[in-house]
Amino acid sequence: MKCPACQHNGTRVVDSRPIDEMKSIRRRRECESCSYRFTTFEKVEEMPLIVVKKDGSREEFSREKVLRGLIRACEKRPVSLEVLEEVVFNIEKDLRRAGNPEVKSEEVGELVMNRLASIDEVAYVRFASVYRQFKDITVFIDELKDLLNKSPEDKKID
Repeated sequence: MKCPACQHNGTRVVDSRPIDEMKSIRRRRECESCSYRFTTFEKVEEMPLIVVKKDGSREEFSREKVLRGLIRACEKRPVSLEVLEEVVFNIEKDLRRAGNPEVKSEEVGELVMNRLASIDEVAYVRFASVYRQFKDITVFIDELKDLLNKSPEDKKID
């Protein structure tokens, strides 16, 4: 690595520490020529995960966007932010584990709904009403019947 002070192409690491919950490493470096010290960060580069929307447009998967939807669905419900962040983390992990660089928005929505059904049924219905765009009360009632007919084992997501 080039020294930012003298542009010499030789540095050594004098200190290395994991940061950001072990997701990256902070390295303190020293130039072998001028002894200038500077800091670098190393972290895993993730491949972009692209979401194909219903209209065919594409956008990069956004943890924040999924989390905002969950927070809105869980408004005034006894669900902590930590639980919702874990849901988002697990959804992204499952999507990346599948190995497809592109996923359909329907797939993301179904993963959210499956996990939400096991956490809070009211939040699930709120999310489903927006995600599935209930056109009338009969669609809403059908969704509630499906939810009620699910056994507790069906609702559990690891």
